[in-house]
Amino acid sequence: MLLTDRRTVRVLLVDDEEAIRLSLSTFLTRSGYDVDTAGSAAQALEMLECGHYALMLSDIRMPGMTGVELVPRALASNPDLAIVMLTAVNDAPTATEALSRGAMGYLTKPVELQDLHESILKALHRREMLLQQKEIDHVIREEVAIRTGELEREKSALRDLTIQVAESLVIAMEAKNPYMRGRSIRIGELAASIADEMALDVDTVESARLAARLMDVGKIGIREEILNKPGSLTPDEFAHVKQHVEIGLNILAPMKHLGTVLDYVRDHHEHFDGSGYPRQLSENQISIGGRILAAADAYDALTSGRSYQEPLMPHKTLDYLGERVGSLLDPAVFVALSAVVRRRRSLTFITAIPN
Repeated sequence: MLLTDRRTVRVLLVDDEEAIRLSLSTFLTRSGYDVDTAGSAAQALEMLECGHYALMLSDIRMPGMTGVELVPRALASNPDLAIVMLTAVNDAPTATEALSRGAMGYLTKPVELQDLHESILKALHRREMLLQQKEIDHVIREEVAIRTGELEREKSALRDLTIQVAESLVIAMEAKNPYMRGRSIRIGELAASIADEMALDVDTVESARLAARLMDVGKIGIREEILNKPGSLTPDEFAHVKQHVEIGLNILAPMKHLGTVLDYVRDHHEHFDGSGYPRQLSENQISIGGRILAAADAYDALTSGRSYQEPLMPHKTLDYLGERVGSLLDPAVFVALSAVVRRRRSLTFITAIPN
């Protein structure tokens, strides 16, 4: 294209000497280029703002702004502009500065027209290569973005599927015990409400909700006669039940994308005073999600009841748990739990009033 159809190549010639502008523009026009001229750097910048040029030929020593000063401002206006500098003085430092600022060529006056032509062709060829590289880079970035989006969607679909499988295991296990049905969903909603009441960020709220949905998955490895035993457990039976935390973590371990959710699941039986399991953590050693789940789990167990225990009313449950603040429960979490429960009771009372 550069050699066969130069009419598509617009050139801006910048020189403060009219005779040189006329001579060089005549040569370039006869060579097939579309040529405009400017008598100063300021005029050149105005023309660059108004029209798209492929190449600029510029003198260096001009009144006002020099050609060297013009180079970066011209490239700021048109980053794809090829620039060749012309000067009457063979000054190596000036040439180096012009090239370092973005010029692609440097010729000394009086310039041989053949040398000028070759320098223009080289600059335009280099510009064409840079444009092609930009296009390739753009295509690569678009392809990477598309593929990254596809991978993210695939990962998201796989994550959702694995979570659904784990939740299905929990639901299937809950279905075997009338006192357990819907437990994971109830605790999930309560845990999310507590986290929201504590003004925790959205990610923590949703992680608490999801951890509650998954925290009992390990009970699938616990013997049913122990899970459904209508009475107190022996020390050996309780030791067996406590294994559900480790079993659950082993089931969920491949789902590394769950991140803090796994921490919350691991910590949901830790007690604020360090008497819980599996690691006997205390206070802020326990993840915030673990502390929230401990409260939501305890509240649900007491209000839902068991075969050996009648369910407690919400206010009685809060009284009972209030006596265990600092031992079982984090004080701040209990305050949030109390606020959530009282708000729910108020809403229930309002909706129960006949119109």
